[in-house]
Parts: sequence; C-alpha cells; structure tokens
Amino acid sequence: MSGSDSRCTHGDTVCEIRVYEQEVIVVPVLLLATFVVTLVFILLLRFCPEKVDRIRPRKTVTTRRILQGIDAPPGINVLEHESIALDMPTSYSTFQAPKTYSSQYLSTVTSTPAPPPSYPPEPIKSSFPPVVQPRELPRQRLPESFNLVTPLQGSFNLRVDPSVSLYRARMENRNVVLRVLNDSADATERHDFLGFASFLAQLGPHPFLPELLGVVSIRAPLVTVVEELENRDLLSYLWRCRQDNVDPPCEMTERRIFILANQVASALEFLHSKDLLHGNIRARGVLVTRMLTAKLWGLHGVYMRKNKKATQKDDPSMKKWQAPELLVRKPATKSSDIWSFGIMLYEMASLGDAPFAEISVAELLQFHQRGKNLKKPSNCSNTLYALIKSCCQWKEQDRPSLAEVSRKLAAGEKSSSDKALKASGTVNLEQYLQEAGYGETNSYTVF
Repeated sequence: MSGSDSRCTHGDTVCEIRVYEQEVIVVPVLLLATFVVTLVFILLLRFCPEKVDRIRPRKTVTTRRILQGIDAPPGINVLEHESIALDMPTSYSTFQAPKTYSSQYLSTVTSTPAPPPSYPPEPIKSSFPPVVQPRELPRQRLPESFNLVTPLQGSFNLRVDPSVSLYRARMENRNVVLRVLNDSADATERHDFLGFASFLAQLGPHPFLPELLGVVSIRAPLVTVVEELENRDLLSYLWRCRQDNVDPPCEMTERRIFILANQVASALEFLHSKDLLHGNIRARGVLVTRMLTAKLWGLHGVYMRKNKKATQKDDPSMKKWQAPELLVRKPATKSSDIWSFGIMLYEMASLGDAPFAEISVAELLQFHQRGKNLKKPSNCSNTLYALIKSCCQWKEQDRPSLAEVSRKLAAGEKSSSDKALKASGTVNLEQYLQEAGYGETNSYTVF
C-alpha cells in the first residue's frame, strides 16, 4: 500500500494530489515553463535577432591601438580634394553641416590615392595583423564632438570623388578633417571606406604618418576623422614657395629639403618593416603640418595592394614617378619605392617642376634605357643631385637601400644651405598636368 492509501480515504482524489504534489504539479510546471522559455528564445532568434544580441554577453575586442576622439575607424588630413556637398542629406540625423551654407559644390582635389603599380617579385608575405574594427564611441556624443564644421575647400577645380565629402572641423580643441561617406554610396564603397579605416587603425601610430583620430561606423553618415595638416600637400606648398608675399610666408631651403625628405624616408621605412610597399611616393602624396613636418600619405593605395585590389594600370598618371621595371610591368619591389623617392627629391629641389617634363610618357622607357637622368635644378647642390641620381639608377641593385638614403640625408643636412630656393614664375596647372603625363582623363589627387 502507498502512503496515500494510508492517509487518504479511498476515492479522495484531492487528498492524493496533495500527497504527490511534487510529482503531479511541480515537475510538470517546471517542464512546461522550460519549454515556453525555449520556444520564445527560438522565435526571437528567428524574427528579432537584434534583441538576442542585446541579451547575449558581448566579448571585448582589444585592438593593438586605442583610438582617441570619436566613434572609431580613418581618414586624412588634407582631405581637401574632393567634391563637398554643402547640404547634407536629411537621413544624416547626427551630423549636419551649418544651415548657412548654400546648396552647391566646392571642388577640391580627389582624396583617393592612386593605387601603386603591382606586387613584389618574390611574394611578400605580409606580417600585418588581421584587420580589427576600431573602437566605436557613443553616437550621442557626435553633435558635441564636432564644432565649427565647414566645407574643406580645395586648390584645384578638377574631377572629384562623388562618394565622399570633406569637412574641416574642431574636435576636442584641435583641428580635424572629416571624411564623410555620402548616402548614395553602395555596399562596396561602404566596405572599402570602413576597411581603409580599420587598416589605418591596425597600421599603428608613427610620427610621420597622419594621425587617425576616430571613425563613426555604426550607421550613416560614416565619418573618418584625421588630424588636419594645415599646409596641405607638399606639391602645393612648393608651388606657394615660388610666389612672393604669400600669407602665411612660405620658404623652402636646401636644409629643409633634407629634413622633410628624411621624415618621409622614416615613414617609408616603417611601411617596409611591415612588408608593405607604398608605390605612390611623390610630392603630392606627402602632407605638411603647420610646423613644417612632413607626413607620408597616399596610404589608400597601400591598403588596396594589401587586399590585392590594385594593379599598375590603375593609375596612368604615375608613369613619370615609376621605376623602369614597373613601366615594363614587372613586379614592384622596395627599390621601386626608392626610385620614386628620388623623383620626389627632384620635385622638392625644383620647387614643384614636373619630372621629365620634356619627355612624353610613350618615350619614357627608351629615355631611361639610354642612361639619361633628370636635369639638375638650378638651385640644387651637387650633394642633393648625386642622391637623386643614385636613387634613379636603371638597375634595381644599383640603387641605395632606404637605410643608406636616410644616412645620406642626415649627412647632407649638416652641410646644407639655409638660403631660400627660387624658381621662375608660378605654375600653370594645365601645363603641369600635361608635362607630368596626366592626360585629359586623369585627375590631380592627394587622397
């Protein structure tokens, strides 16, 4: 006989349920509750995945570099060189340009750097770490983070990148440049925009690379924020130094050439140490701060090559800066960057003359094959000219290493002159583009 039979009258069902309360009520209720909770979670996972993400504990992703400033991926400095929409689309709920702007476009110079030629001969296995999304700041901070937002005016009225608009702003008591992806951008452009930001964040800080301050990447508008380099690109600065009575004053000396070039060499050596080729060394790919410090830019091409998206033919305007091996479509090497570095030295010594101005792109390879060199600029010392020629040797093995170039630049600085360099006349942009081999379909770009 069971316990219920000894305590309950035969047929007293209520009494028997009380005796077997756990087996009859508690266990079935717990099983039913478990089933209901599981069913609700499955339905949420199927129809409302974003709510499930809030419930789940989030893993903290640690990046090699902690970004300061705003949301979080990269941008530029003188991102001046793109078309700037003065009226922002209404869907940009957290970032709006001042209402006083008229509805028009200001031209500047395209911000997408021309991708470098090709890949290294002996495949370089990059030691670059996996791309990690940079830290994102709370969206509600954005209106307070950016002050005095104004369109970034450019120097030249040339073809622009329609997917990006550029603004100058103040953020946390410093000047910054905002690179804003337009609402019209497609999925590929958004992926490229944020991928480049992550690439810059992973690249890490360097004193002679523009500083990435942060990015807005959760929702539109996507924004990259970089320090502003007030003197813009080096080529524009060299052209200003040709003029008299410019404000602010602009002066280029041979000593300053050695200093600026050594800073660029330091940044290039940093990239080479990570098995990254630049492939786009030239004066317009270097930015200059207010205190006349050079910072190497044109890094979008480095990002494109790292992801195997760039080829030599992507930028026909680079021909006069390319080493001979690239002109015949051989793989790029670190010594290819050395050749381009020598051309950049010539640009600095001539205050912005186009290299090989008298030679057409079609005749350029034969010119190099005959052992011809760049003409010596009138203000150029023998020391600087010798360095230019050594960098631009036909055979790759005859060119100096980057470490050797840095040593020669440091030695040249000690004996260089502080006399201001002079060049005759201002630069005619159309003539320059023709002499530099851009052609009618090419654009003058910095980023």
